[in-house]
Amino acid sequence: MSNIVAIVGRPNVGKSTLFNRLIEERKAIVDETSGVTRDRQYGHSDWNGKHFSVIDTGGYVMGGDDTFEEEIRKQVQLAIEEADAILFLVDAREGLTPMDEDVADMLRRCSKKVLLVANKVDTPAQLESLAEFYQLGLGDCYPIAGISGSGTGDLLDALVADFESGEAEPDSGLPRIAVVGRPNVGKSSFINMITGQERNIVTPIAGTTRDSIYTRYNLFGFDFNLVDTAGIRKKQKVSENLEFYSVMRSIRAIENSDVCVLILDASQGLEQQDLNIFSLIQRNNKGVVIMVNKWDLVEKETNTNKRFEELIRQRIEPFSDVPIVFTSVINKQRIFKVLETVRQVYNARSRRISTSELNDTLLPIVKEQNPPPSVKGKWVKIKYITQLPTAYPQFVFFCNLPQYVRDPYKRFVENRMRELWDFNGVPITIYFRDK
Repeated sequence: MSNIVAIVGRPNVGKSTLFNRLIEERKAIVDETSGVTRDRQYGHSDWNGKHFSVIDTGGYVMGGDDTFEEEIRKQVQLAIEEADAILFLVDAREGLTPMDEDVADMLRRCSKKVLLVANKVDTPAQLESLAEFYQLGLGDCYPIAGISGSGTGDLLDALVADFESGEAEPDSGLPRIAVVGRPNVGKSSFINMITGQERNIVTPIAGTTRDSIYTRYNLFGFDFNLVDTAGIRKKQKVSENLEFYSVMRSIRAIENSDVCVLILDASQGLEQQDLNIFSLIQRNNKGVVIMVNKWDLVEKETNTNKRFEELIRQRIEPFSDVPIVFTSVINKQRIFKVLETVRQVYNARSRRISTSELNDTLLPIVKEQNPPPSVKGKWVKIKYITQLPTAYPQFVFFCNLPQYVRDPYKRFVENRMRELWDFNGVPITIYFRDK
């Protein structure tokens, strides 16, 4: 499991610029969570073979200065509780400010790794101005220029020095199932229902959530590890930040899973935060089952299910080949249907199609029946198809002019593969390569 790194600091010190710098080599999971009060970004980065998630905590735009500072404090507190390491950004040009001191006071009292980063150091002469930041009591100050990237190498060396390489996984080889979703959609109730016991989903002790807890579920013919990071801690004064909280939690749960159960609240419909979490699942290439909970609270008419399902599929396009199960945890409706569907999606994600089957079945379609359209008078000729030996379905189409294969044709090929081999709920990746 990768570590979570949060970038904190007062407004306009360059947090988003540093964020973009850190993720520019791997933009696979870059999202903007747009809300009334903030733009949130989260992504993946790696340095020297060590992978980590990055969260840009900036972007609060609210009323007066007092409210603004209050929001900064809240996001710093959340970062302290949920992140493994914190990059505290200050502005070398403007110098030390009272808000910097306020944030530093919070960070000094936490047990997390904190690196003090002075941004906007564009010339060697500016290094002399960094002395005042040492009075914050946070150790060495790392000078960088976020725009040019100067100094970020030394910063990243220090950041990942004690990060573990690779992903922590249970040794059993069992499927890993994560339950994710917005606050109060029924994640904890669902887990309590299938395990048959009331249990704390997440420890209330700050700092202990960095290790995912795997719970073995072996009942009624199902056998898997539950990635037990679902749910939001019931803490006071975090109600306004629960979306941020759930994103940080969801990153951990998703990264450590094979299949995710994304729970929606039927009475509220599919909201932007649900889409953000769905996007994380998709771009992490995990299997997904959408579970629409609290279906008992919805007034039913003819075709209510069908209309609700169509609306969800429209919102999650283009990856709309996803199983959707309508449930009521409190009434114990279709709970085991969810588990059956999870098993099907896991099997589909693990499916291996032989090279001979791929070429016998798919090659006539892409070579003769529906070949790629010509571009600039040139025709793409696909010669050979094979599946890569990876954890999720990836396929390589060898051809003469891969640069001329456009996205609409890639979508056509993906849709045909979904029809032929049932990849329902599973993101698949298709590459066109020069033979």
